[in-house]
Amino acid sequence: MLSFSFYLFQPFEQIEEAFRKAASCGARELFTSLHLLKGKELGEQEKLEWIGRLARHYGVGVVADATPAVLSYLPTGVGVARALNEWGMVGLRLDDGFSWDETVQLSKQMKVVLNASTITESEIQELTSRQIDWAGVEAWHNFYPRPETGLSGDTLMKQNRMLRQCGIASIGTFVPGNAQKRGPLYKGLPTLEDHREADPVYAYIESIKTYKVEKVFVGDLSVSDDVLRRMEWVRQEIIPIRYRPIVSARWLSLIETVHTNRRDAARDVIRSVESRCTLAWPQEALHSIDPAPRPIGSVTIDNERYGRYAGELQITLTDLPADDKVNVIGRVIKEDVPLLQHIHGGRPFCLIRC
Repeated sequence: MLSFSFYLFQPFEQIEEAFRKAASCGARELFTSLHLLKGKELGEQEKLEWIGRLARHYGVGVVADATPAVLSYLPTGVGVARALNEWGMVGLRLDDGFSWDETVQLSKQMKVVLNASTITESEIQELTSRQIDWAGVEAWHNFYPRPETGLSGDTLMKQNRMLRQCGIASIGTFVPGNAQKRGPLYKGLPTLEDHREADPVYAYIESIKTYKVEKVFVGDLSVSDDVLRRMEWVRQEIIPIRYRPIVSARWLSLIETVHTNRRDAARDVIRSVESRCTLAWPQEALHSIDPAPRPIGSVTIDNERYGRYAGELQITLTDLPADDKVNVIGRVIKEDVPLLQHIHGGRPFCLIRC
């Protein structure tokens, strides 16, 4: 699941846009924080009630980061779950300060999200011994606003492995946005330090494919429309690859479609099944052109000199030399080269001109 975040300091229209985007992606949850202003967010009754109406309208609930101090701002005499539900909040991500008993009690009222980045196996065992209701418990990692403080891939993998072994069924993580960053540092809000400057689509795919998380949230305020369009391809299990042509030809539109890497995936190149089976190449597309080196990410077509291989479209996975039987027609942009490693045998991908 891909979803987004909003914060109560944002204007009404930006918050509603987060709900709209989440609903369009099929998400059922948004993330927010109730302790950026140390709980004073709960004083904005009009905005909170409006958020509750948005949640019901779009069918998207809110999971809020909170501390015990934040909950002290809730109306007295009303249960936590009931009070928060009025504002569309279906769960709490528990930050530091909650006791064992408070955590267990909350789990019996609503969804509880543990801090996946810091919790230990012994702490999970302690919660089990106190009879926490695991049916409504998930674990989401932190995001890290300050550069150089995000998790390493090894740490994320190790924590996720431990959480799985302890029976946590749903793990979440955060990736940065690429449009409007959240202050005060405006340096992205990723879980992994490697994702701080990464394209959000790549960060999302790596999170679900490499680190096997169930939920990915954009921690920042927004992503570009281009990211949303490419995320739609990802939802269809198709990896979008942006490339720049280096030849000028009308038939280039033929390659800007969905391809499938052969099931018997090659070591050095991605091979399009469709390029030799269903694409109707004009003869000019198969004429040989001046050979050029094929660095990683080169988009190529085997020309007429390759005999029965003529018309095979490939993307190089490593640096290869020039070959007079292979026409280099484009280059995958630098930001999308890391995505090539995820196009395994039998995996669909599409080429998008930029």
